[in-house]
Amino acid sequence: DLVEERTGQRLPDDFDAVFHARVFAAFERELKPVAGAADVLEALAAEGVPYCVASSGSHERIRVGHRATGLDRWFDDERIFSSQDVGRGKPAPDLFLYAAERMGVAPARCVVVEDSPLGVQAAVAAGMDVYGFASMTPAEKLTGVTRLFADLRELPELWAG
Repeated sequence: DLVEERTGQRLPDDFDAVFHARVFAAFERELKPVAGAADVLEALAAEGVPYCVASSGSHERIRVGHRATGLDRWFDDERIFSSQDVGRGKPAPDLFLYAAERMGVAPARCVVVEDSPLGVQAAVAAGMDVYGFASMTPAEKLTGVTRLFADLRELPELWAG
């Protein structure tokens, strides 16, 4: 609708399918895990800390990304939550509240690792602590975070402190 409004032209009917096929193919070719991600997940699992993904992306996009990066072994279906699961996505708190409920953790005991301003807003609105991942997003855009960090390998020290 936005493209039509701005250009007067409609996108082809198969636009979404073609777009997602190309994105997923690019994921398979080029996507790499963030340095330290597997170590953080291993530490969480070893300590018995509940963890999950709560993403604005579709379930399919999340799973393709996890497979491409080799992180899929850390995430079964019970640990993946998408904006598709709730009525409103970020910046509404619905997705984070839904994930916390499904994980059996009170929102006040949750820590969200977030790299987007809308995600930070959603986590704050959900009453959760937010660790702002300022690796690719400028720190000044992640206002309202509990803590800022730029390297995932810093996380174990942050949650211990």
